[in-house]
Amino acid sequence: MSKVIVIGAGVVGASAAYRLAAAGADVLVLEARRIGGGTSGVSFAYTNATHKPPRPYHDINVAGMRAHAALKDEFGSTPWWHGGGNVEWFLTADEQAEQRRNAERLTDWGYAVEWITPRELREMEPDIDPALIGDGPIAWYVEEGWLDPVVYAGHMMRAAMRHGAKVECGVRVVDVVLAGSRVTGVRTADGTVHGADVVVNCAGRWANDAVAAVGLQIPLAPTVGLLVFTPPTPSTLSRVLHSPHLQVRPDGAGRLMLHWGGADREMTPDTPATPTMPWAKEMLERARALLPVIGDVGVEAARITIRPIPGDGFSCIGPVPRNEGYYLAITHSGATMAPFLGACVADEIVGGKTRSELETVRPSRFFN
Repeated sequence: MSKVIVIGAGVVGASAAYRLAAAGADVLVLEARRIGGGTSGVSFAYTNATHKPPRPYHDINVAGMRAHAALKDEFGSTPWWHGGGNVEWFLTADEQAEQRRNAERLTDWGYAVEWITPRELREMEPDIDPALIGDGPIAWYVEEGWLDPVVYAGHMMRAAMRHGAKVECGVRVVDVVLAGSRVTGVRTADGTVHGADVVVNCAGRWANDAVAAVGLQIPLAPTVGLLVFTPPTPSTLSRVLHSPHLQVRPDGAGRLMLHWGGADREMTPDTPATPTMPWAKEMLERARALLPVIGDVGVEAARITIRPIPGDGFSCIGPVPRNEGYYLAITHSGATMAPFLGACVADEIVGGKTRSELETVRPSRFFN
């Protein structure tokens, strides 16, 4: 039985732990904070493959979406995933032209795109102020949705534990242990060494913090965003909206999650996120304009998110060359791809298979 250490208990780490344990590995998960307590817990968590060229990367995201759907057959229900699709519209001619080009490409690739009228959108989502829709084209990406990532990670980790996996939270990995060119385990902040046949690094933007040797690190280019949360509202919004004014989705119990690119550009990792910060108030005003039914609610919470993006903008999944026993699973599309990546990790580590779908996102591109 292979002994595998998984670093990180976010959506990717939890998925990998579950599939590895189910495949027969002896799995230990080491998490610096709590399950879903890193980037996974501060994510718009929109499951999609809409704007993810080139084709191979798009296909991996589609595989993630299908893997999410397949979990319903496996678990009986998926309380962590919510469908309804994603609706997108733009106001300027240039943006609308690019939207059409993208939709044509997606249709050629077999991706579900429907064009709906403003009237149809109002029927689907009557809370939206008609004046903010305009009369331009509206794309509905039918198979998309959103994930409650912490709930998902919790269910996957519980499933992993049913297969014998062990989970230790509040344990920070600071280095891998090497015997020549082979990784044989990890060292934690308190000096404890845990042995393993394979170490899977799913630590996201903290991936390089878990390895002291520069030669095992990958270039990262994380981006910063701001998410704003409302208290429970009377809104009946049932899907993801990408409008020119705001990106918004339900967040359970009547709450809404708000995101706006204009605010992102003003954020840094050190920006103090508070409900009273000006950008949070700006985003709430935009939400009130878009969805007048929410009334005079305030901001319940504001959070800074830092997305774990490898240096070239694409995921980094697979064994690290010239270092046997070390596997990376780092992506900024974790909400979409997690269940698929979990299966890939288990296939490659326990099953002895090579997943050809991952050819374009291998770590080797950073180590050659």
